[in-house]
Amino acid sequence: MPEQDYRRYLQPDVVSRLKGMELRARLVVEGFMAGLHKSPYHGFSVEFAEHRQYMPGDSIRNIDWKVYAKSDRYYVKEYEEETNLKSYILIDTSASMGYTSDEKNRISKLEYCSYLAASLTFLMLKQRDSVGVVGFDENIHTYLPPKSVSGYLHVLLQQLDKLSASEKTNISDTLHQMADRIKRRGLIILMSDLFDDPHRILAGLKHFRHRKHEIIVFHILDPRERDFSFPREAIFEDLETGEKITTLPWQIKKSYKHELDTVFGEFSRECRMSNIDYHLIDTSIPYDHALLAYLNKRARLY
Repeated sequence: MPEQDYRRYLQPDVVSRLKGMELRARLVVEGFMAGLHKSPYHGFSVEFAEHRQYMPGDSIRNIDWKVYAKSDRYYVKEYEEETNLKSYILIDTSASMGYTSDEKNRISKLEYCSYLAASLTFLMLKQRDSVGVVGFDENIHTYLPPKSVSGYLHVLLQQLDKLSASEKTNISDTLHQMADRIKRRGLIILMSDLFDDPHRILAGLKHFRHRKHEIIVFHILDPRERDFSFPREAIFEDLETGEKITTLPWQIKKSYKHELDTVFGEFSRECRMSNIDYHLIDTSIPYDHALLAYLNKRARLY
């Protein structure tokens, strides 16, 4: 398939129409890799993540001649079973994550996270990295430990496909539990709308940093949650408590956005001070933004 066709599969609305989590993950990653070749990041060694450059003294039997034919450079195949760093993808599945402002044309926040997590697991396992998945709401309900074997992909994707939004959230308790549970240094990837007490969430994230873990936070929102561009009188319902209020959105839009910007600023500032990667993303943004953020993080760690 031509490179420009692959680029379509970075669009969330297109990905959602594909059948099967593996197909979604594969085409997102292939679209991303094709895009890298035409971007300012051309040469980013994602396609050679399972190789390293040939060094004098290496056996020529391990040279990948297919790679040489494409790049005119010598790369040696690596057969390491797993890296020193294990990755954990933590996905918030509380009721608020099931929200979408346009059920016909836009996926929910949880669907966005599931497809992004599927793409990351596909990419990580292709690179022989270890990856596991954790699903949580008020409690941790799903735990698949990190592994690097290729056959693990089916297990991870099958579980990601089963995730559904329900119950209230308790992000901070989950972060503290996982920080106590993970004994060896790892990469923690949190995907959530962060609809919880910001101070408690940040305390949980800093618990990971205290234990020397690396962290990426993907703050996932629906576009309407960011711009509050609702056109008429509306009833707003808290999906976790059931509480409802009726209001005229344009009357409270300014104060709403001010409060939201305050929260965004606090997360961004505190994460930066703690060397935590923080990325604010909405469900209309193509997946290459998050995948590139992961690769940039990975490149700094290896």
